[in-house]
Amino acid sequence: MVKYLDINNPGYSIKCKVFCDNFRDTQHVIVFAHGFGGHKDNKAAERFSEAMLSKMKKTALFVFDWPCHGSDVRKKLTLEDCDTYLTMVLDYIKAQMNVEDICLYGTSFGGYMTLKYIHDHGTNPFRKVALRCPAITMGDVMWERICTEENKAILAKGKDVMAGFDRKVMIDQNFLDSLKEADIRKWDYLDYADDILIIHGTKDEIVPVEASKEFADENVIEFIAIEDADHRFQDLNKMKLAHSHMIDFYSAR
Repeated sequence: MVKYLDINNPGYSIKCKVFCDNFRDTQHVIVFAHGFGGHKDNKAAERFSEAMLSKMKKTALFVFDWPCHGSDVRKKLTLEDCDTYLTMVLDYIKAQMNVEDICLYGTSFGGYMTLKYIHDHGTNPFRKVALRCPAITMGDVMWERICTEENKAILAKGKDVMAGFDRKVMIDQNFLDSLKEADIRKWDYLDYADDILIIHGTKDEIVPVEASKEFADENVIEFIAIEDADHRFQDLNKMKLAHSHMIDFYSAR
């Protein structure tokens, strides 16, 4: 089944989508953190849910729109709002679904935000974290791969721009500066390494696979390269392979 729900707090309304067999009987949850410009109705989450539900009993996939993404109504993206959204999602799962066993699947910007969240809070709230093509160098990726030359000229004038691929998100220079300041590569994740898996395609055209490999090596994190896979893993067989690795990782106790 698929269940849509909103998490409402004063000033916030997070749009969510849950894949599960039985919402009330769920004992395990995997939070799906999508990439920049993505949304809760993305195909990767849907495909993963199909594989997950066939192999992981009483497990739900919990997908949500980051601020300014999908159906979210916020106007301008900030890292602070992203942190708040992830906290509210975790609180909802624990309080309303009565689930403590929570894992995470993060992709691209979602992977970056997950690693930033762990650092900022000084703890890993997830039993297992699997990251596909995480944007370890998110500041560089945003400036070099996502912002156009027109965007850069407008930002230089102190104005906001709409940036992204299929879907655009409003950002400003403060957002770009916050990405540069929150550089994942500066921080130590050795204490969390056993519970993190990184999967990256060798033909990723957006996020350099070398950055993920170097980050994984420095923090002794398990790293799996998927040969010839691009950023979005558009080859379904390569996506199935990545999801198979993730399910094995989540299932290990």
